[in-house]
Amino acid sequence: MGVAIRRAGEGDREDVVRLLDAAFMQDPVSSWIFPGEEYRLRTHGALMGAFFDLALSEGYVDITEDGAAVALWWSVPAGEHHEGDDDGPALLRQAVDADNERVETVGRLTEAIHPTDRAHEYLHLIAVHPDRQGEGLGTALVTAVLDRCDREGLHAYLEASNTRSRDLYTRLGFAFMGTTLDLPDGPRMWPMWREPRTAGEAAV
Repeated sequence: MGVAIRRAGEGDREDVVRLLDAAFMQDPVSSWIFPGEEYRLRTHGALMGAFFDLALSEGYVDITEDGAAVALWWSVPAGEHHEGDDDGPALLRQAVDADNERVETVGRLTEAIHPTDRAHEYLHLIAVHPDRQGEGLGTALVTAVLDRCDREGLHAYLEASNTRSRDLYTRLGFAFMGTTLDLPDGPRMWPMWREPRTAGEAAV
């Protein structure tokens, strides 16, 4: 039986932010941005809310019909980088936690490594409710977009924030781009790129 997926809207904000907050609370990158559990519990949700708002205004959000899993995507044209974009991480920091420079740092570092030469679908975040992990919901969300990428000849890109997700994305056709993003005194991230597959490749 397939997983029912729909496009999320503003009315889903509270549920999606709650899901993102729960799913990423112990993620290595989130723990680096917001060191200390009490501090993270207070502040982490604001970052997840900002990410949802950005995805809704500049990209799209896919959610399973039962609300147990969600993915935030951007469609990035080739050459997508403007001088004004440099203000994005600073604005995010002001919106989330003005005293926390790590909010801005991670944004600037991921921007710096983001490929700009080819149009692609960018998987920014994907979350599955902790009680529903292992059911294939995240894979269903990703493959729904990757199938479209294959049909339309589009590339895809993401940054894996832990080895478990890196290995999952490898199975879905993503390849590590060769250089990790090592956060200052923090965890490692793996930029990953996926070439569109032909029908013959997809069947292998």
